[in-house]
Amino acid sequence: MSVILATATQLNEHGLLLAAEEFHTPSLKDFFPPAVLFEGTVFELNRITIMRVVISVLVAAFFALALRSAKLIPRGVQNVAESMIDFVRINIAEEILGKENGRRFLAIIASIFFATIFLNLSSIVPFLNISSNARIGMPLVMAGVAYITYLWVGIAKYGFFGFIKSSIVLPGVPLAIQPLLIPIEFISTFILRPFTLTIRLMANMLAGHIMLVLFFAATQYFLFSGTWHVVFAPFALLAGVGFTFFELLVIGLQAYIFALLTAVYIDQSLHADQH
Repeated sequence: MSVILATATQLNEHGLLLAAEEFHTPSLKDFFPPAVLFEGTVFELNRITIMRVVISVLVAAFFALALRSAKLIPRGVQNVAESMIDFVRINIAEEILGKENGRRFLAIIASIFFATIFLNLSSIVPFLNISSNARIGMPLVMAGVAYITYLWVGIAKYGFFGFIKSSIVLPGVPLAIQPLLIPIEFISTFILRPFTLTIRLMANMLAGHIMLVLFFAATQYFLFSGTWHVVFAPFALLAGVGFTFFELLVIGLQAYIFALLTAVYIDQSLHADQH
């Protein structure tokens, strides 16, 4: 690591190492990938956006084809698809919301779960090498869907002002303390909640991407350095491979946490008067 920092190497948008003499201070444009398709139009797409579209279409096509002519006794691809959906239904939706509400909101919770996990998987796929959830766009969209569902459920049950009151006024708390707690509850419930959902997913996937880049960039540097540093190449490679398996765990865990929190927020909305 110290050798890499000392040589001030970095990765450009194509994943190639830049030497120290080519290093430049990043500008705002460096944080946005260049357009790949339809550049200069309103339909401009960069590599990250194309990954999102392709993966989303593939996931939707998989479930549509697997369940297009469902049999009473599932087998083959249908069995795989139903097992995946049952995992979300039993272990997340029904576990938090109960059977009736679990089935009612299964579509939203399952969509968030599968979108998160499959978009995250691209971080360990060769030539893709990054989760599109490592950029704020898609986590923000999914957090927005979860948050809007949370608001819609609560407002539909209690009415707008009734839901706001039930969410921010704590029952059983002395009246004198309420002016202090109400602003805190309002900020944490209606402002920070979608923000924390977004940042939790994005930050974890971005951190994993950076770690993988460092390990494999170090492997490349040590291997082709032409000096005694080549002895460190196998260790850097092993660390990269090991962290790839750890990243697989993080991928599944982040999808589970995002879907679980969505279910928890919906449940809180359904029982806002009991919080």
